[in-house]
Amino acid sequence: MKTTAERETQLRDRMVELHAHMHVIEDALDERPTPDVEDRAVERESDEVLEGLGNAELLEFRTIEAALVRVTDGEYGLCVNCGDKITEARLDVLPATPKCQKCAT
Repeated sequence: MKTTAERETQLRDRMVELHAHMHVIEDALDERPTPDVEDRAVERESDEVLEGLGNAELLEFRTIEAALVRVTDGEYGLCVNCGDKITEARLDVLPATPKCQKCAT
């Protein structure tokens, strides 16, 4: 069973990873397109994948930010909907989850 402090460290470490990776994505998307038309088509497809990945990472980043607010407020590990305790098993898989299994479904 992890303590809240250990969970907080885990969340903060993940935020650092996400922040770094989002900058890599941003830099890749900012690259000047190649003049070759066929290469540009491939680059556009790659950019769409990167944008999707970046959006998913941004959502995870914001979810972690919200979880850290709950840590500060002493509400981490409690479902934001029903107030029940979120199981350790669920927090092991989704440490930033705001909801218990019942409310998430």
